[in-house]
Amino acid sequence: MKTLGIIGGLGPMATAYLLQLIIEMTDAKTDQEHLDVIVFDRPSVPDRTAHILDKSKPSPLPSMTATAQTLEKLGAGCLCAPCVTSHYFYQELSGSVSIPFLNMVTETAAELKAAGKKRPGVMATTGTVSTGLFQNAFEKEGLQAVLPDEAGQALVMSLIYDDIKAGKPADREKFRRVSEMLYGAGCDCIVLGCTELSLIKKSAGLGAGYLDALEVLAKRCVEECGGTLKPEYETLLC
Repeated sequence: MKTLGIIGGLGPMATAYLLQLIIEMTDAKTDQEHLDVIVFDRPSVPDRTAHILDKSKPSPLPSMTATAQTLEKLGAGCLCAPCVTSHYFYQELSGSVSIPFLNMVTETAAELKAAGKKRPGVMATTGTVSTGLFQNAFEKEGLQAVLPDEAGQALVMSLIYDDIKAGKPADREKFRRVSEMLYGAGCDCIVLGCTELSLIKKSAGLGAGYLDALEVLAKRCVEECGGTLKPEYETLLC
């Protein structure tokens, strides 16, 4: 099996949760049947959204590139970054190493297509939304992305930065309002397109109708590195 390298700390709790998901999704009867994983937890990397929205702010790319190259030197045979917004820099990051670099945005689009979805709503950072990461990836798969309106996007950012990144419980009322807004616009599912939002699903048990991009990444990590996926994780979206 390949050793997985994780560019971590973007943010720290999402990184820890990715590792938990990988372990839970692996059909292993012994320790030795789990993946070897190298985690470089680097929360000091400059904020991705801040730089995307204001190029005068520090770029996270040099730190992320150095981390990717370090993981390759340590023996990683496959890389991932559990931060959707960081995929704005995907071409530069993947081009800086000679090993596969999983793209959680395009993998999420493929998962939606396989589930027969047509009109997914997207909850993500303003940085991710402004770059069109999901919109472009979905369009290539014949999907139409639906975004929150300005007020809804402000609620999503508040959930991510004021609640989860600040170490506070997520405000369920904010989440409910955005969900209702997206479903009211005709969505057939909602993508949790920020790894901080994955923690809401973990703690709240949202039920059917939500696809967590971090779960998609964990699934693909197991498959790409040669692990055996538990049958119940072959389909992530009901």
